[in-house]
Amino acid sequence: MEKDVYKTILKPSEEVLYKDRNSKFFSYAFPISSTDDVKIHIDTLKKQHHTAGHFCYAYQLGTETITYRANDDGEPNNSAGMPIYGQIQSFEVTNILIVVVRYFGGTKLGVGGLINAYKTTAQMALEASNIKEKTINKHIQVSCSYDHLNKVMRVIKEKNLKIINQEMHLNCKLTIEVRLKDFDLIFRQLKSLHNITVKI
Repeated sequence: MEKDVYKTILKPSEEVLYKDRNSKFFSYAFPISSTDDVKIHIDTLKKQHHTAGHFCYAYQLGTETITYRANDDGEPNNSAGMPIYGQIQSFEVTNILIVVVRYFGGTKLGVGGLINAYKTTAQMALEASNIKEKTINKHIQVSCSYDHLNKVMRVIKEKNLKIINQEMHLNCKLTIEVRLKDFDLIFRQLKSLHNITVKI
């Protein structure tokens, strides 16, 4: 049985601050839907923290196919991006970006200290976020003539499906949202109706 729910955040977290030997780490979590969002959020933070030394981040996108990236932004290799990404994995969230902005406080923290600081700050951002569970949905497009519409509507009503788009011209065209786990069953049920075209 494939999993048809995923966890994400719906709105940005509050700013979180972690300090270690005068270095300050500000952390933020953002919901994202594409890599373009990543650049927008980082550019905004760079304006907000224009004297900070490092903008380290990690993001993950997708539910069935996952893409992710971890960026150390000038910190020693794997001392920032991967610890941040590790928290995304341990909280099992996706479609999320976590950025940690660092102001250097004059004392070197060493790789161990950095890993701990970035990991802790990312964890604090996630704890400050409102993590929600969402379903993975697929869309089915149904076309039929008016006199067959009630058969389709009966399935929609019975299965409590959501219509996300409808066009009623000479023919009726509906786009229905279906949870992944119910998809095959509903697709077959709609397919079995006569005089109705069904496509994904």
